[in-house]
Amino acid sequence: MDRLRVLLIFGGESSEHEVSINSATNVLAALDTARYDIKLCYIDRAGQWRLVETIEARNQSSPHLAPQLGQRSLLIDGVDPLPIDVIIPVLHGKNGEDGSVQGLAQLLHIPYVGPSLLSAAVTMDKDMTKRLALGAHVPVVPWRTLANDAPRPTFAEIADELGAPVFIKPSRAGSSVGVSKVHSAEAFTAALDEAFRHDDTVLIEQAITARELELAVLGRGTSARVSMPGEILPGEEFYSYDDKYSTASTSRVIIPAEVDESVATELQRLALAAYHATGGHGMARVDFFLDPMGQIFLNEINSIPGFTNISMYPKLWEASGLSPQALVDELIQEALASRSIRGV
Repeated sequence: MDRLRVLLIFGGESSEHEVSINSATNVLAALDTARYDIKLCYIDRAGQWRLVETIEARNQSSPHLAPQLGQRSLLIDGVDPLPIDVIIPVLHGKNGEDGSVQGLAQLLHIPYVGPSLLSAAVTMDKDMTKRLALGAHVPVVPWRTLANDAPRPTFAEIADELGAPVFIKPSRAGSSVGVSKVHSAEAFTAALDEAFRHDDTVLIEQAITARELELAVLGRGTSARVSMPGEILPGEEFYSYDDKYSTASTSRVIIPAEVDESVATELQRLALAAYHATGGHGMARVDFFLDPMGQIFLNEINSIPGFTNISMYPKLWEASGLSPQALVDELIQEALASRSIRGV
């Protein structure tokens, strides 16, 4: 039997470039070479697509790839076609997780793993995610959205509206890039400037004392299923980029989270409600806060969750009995089954 031709795309132009490389390394290790003919596409920081032999050799000279629209293939150095049966975009952040690559895959007529164009674009935008979640009766933390060209409020005005401290974060970024916890007027301006470096819209969000709980969703429609909840125990004041990925991090995860069964059931219900409200497709990690009063708030939805050694998404499914290899196999089969629905 012919092996399925898989194109694993990694790297990208976003600030999560290195996270993507780490995720792709683990996805590649989970792909069965007896079943899949795997090709590697590295997107460098300038946005060029290149066909590489190995992830480690990504910085060596290599052929360029260009889309051959409608042909289910890409062109190697503009000449030789590279036919592909399914794309696995292991990309985080802008121009990868925001619908861009998903739209290109549709124009190529190639099935792809993960979120649809719509769900990728929606969940990449934290403001839009909150608005849709509220419409589905999923509680969210109070927030205010600020555009870069709008008059900036003072810290005192924000404190009157949302309390203090507050979190300031880019509306469209992940891995806690550009996120600051602000306690004072002195830090407020610098935090806004840092968030606006990553996006032209930022969220100013009420800071709450809460546990951080995450769940994994797999599938689409009524067949989508959700994992048990896991808990993040940050090693810093909040779960920052360094706390997530630094080798010196003291953060920990607990799977399953130590919560009452009724709380776990409610988290699962809300995770599916948020997933469906945002057009969830393929996979997502849905993150919540649980405050001391037992109130649950949606934090965010990550439609291409990390697959690094410390990432919660594969850990949650492994704890539920689905190995990394079985998880990747299921994601590929889901992509192939979704072809007619997505129109690719």
